[in-house]
Amino acid sequence: MANIKSSEKANRQRITRTARNVAQKTAMRSVVKRLRAAIGHKNATEAKNLLASAIQAIDRAESKGVIKKGTASRSVSRLTLAVARLK
Repeated sequence: MANIKSSEKANRQRITRTARNVAQKTAMRSVVKRLRAAIGHKNATEAKNLLASAIQAIDRAESKGVIKKGTASRSVSRLTLAVARLK
């Protein structure tokens, strides 16, 4: 446990930031999971609709610093290709 005031504040900030990051990452993963399920079921119309929200969630997580820029770009690219292959 921290004994110094600045360390205690840093701990509080860490807890807040971690909770925010986990929420962002969980939301992103949920949307991507729904999209992958639609792709797996060969449901092209649903996959196309979910792709926009998945890209938005990935971009939001990337802008907040939850995931890296390259990771976001790679994920968007792979999901877009997967949806395109359904047609």
